[in-house]
Amino acid sequence: MVEKPMATSLDECQRMIEACAKNNVVLTAGGARSFDPAFVAMRSVIDSGRLGRLGGLAAWAYTGWILRPREPHEVDVSQGGGTVFNQAPHPVDVLRLLGGGLVRSVRGATVEFPLAGRPCPGYINACLQFEDGTPATLMYDGYGYMAGWELVPWGETPARLSAAEGPMQYRKALRAGTADEYGGKERLRFGSDRGESRFPDRDGNWTPMDAGIVVAACERGRIRQSASGLYVYDDDGRHDELIAGLGDNRSNEVPELRAAMDRKPSLHDGWWGMATMEVVLAIMHSAAQAAEIRLSHQVPVKR
Repeated sequence: MVEKPMATSLDECQRMIEACAKNNVVLTAGGARSFDPAFVAMRSVIDSGRLGRLGGLAAWAYTGWILRPREPHEVDVSQGGGTVFNQAPHPVDVLRLLGGGLVRSVRGATVEFPLAGRPCPGYINACLQFEDGTPATLMYDGYGYMAGWELVPWGETPARLSAAEGPMQYRKALRAGTADEYGGKERLRFGSDRGESRFPDRDGNWTPMDAGIVVAACERGRIRQSASGLYVYDDDGRHDELIAGLGDNRSNEVPELRAAMDRKPSLHDGWWGMATMEVVLAIMHSAAQAAEIRLSHQVPVKR
């Protein structure tokens, strides 16, 4: 089981896949938001055809990834650090799941705003096109000025509004050069005094996280996440379809890993992880070259 990013190059991905095959070991690319029950359910609605064919996808994410305490390697792009390597795999994996997996080309841009101790881009914008022509838009802002929960009417709870003070103060400490990165990191680890309860603002309702708000535009309707499941829009209006275990990607990740151990086909195998990394790397290469990047290592969603 590997987390994201799976690797820092396609060659590394290939060697991981070959090593596992040679030694009869199952390789699963885990830790991605495409395991989330809402996105699995969204894919089911698309596959059912009840809203007609899929015409487009969009994902908007606002997080404070840049403002969390970081060790040096976590923000070193050469070591697989930074927002693009660590966070772009989330929306990319989700968009690939919903779009069928086969991305044809990528046009991307990244922005690095000056901030002490954060020598990496924190803003990502990308346009993906699938082999069937379906377009997908990705926007990820990890600088913490806005939070994803602000974009949904049920998101602004007193606990979240209170918790927003922390990232703001940490940004000021980074600018002043007084941030205690090591101490802050230790306090967030599991087993520390805060590690087990570092998300005190969760109230049982879904709010946008790493993959953000994702909207699927179909021929006869639209689909996006709701507080308790999915909002499905069709010619008869909006329907809130409830999902058990919403927001808990482990409810799908663990069974898939268990099935893989029994040698049953796995969606998130090494080839899937490599295809997601190809898109992530293409965003970085496109940003550097100001050019569209064609892909050649994509795999379809396994039904």
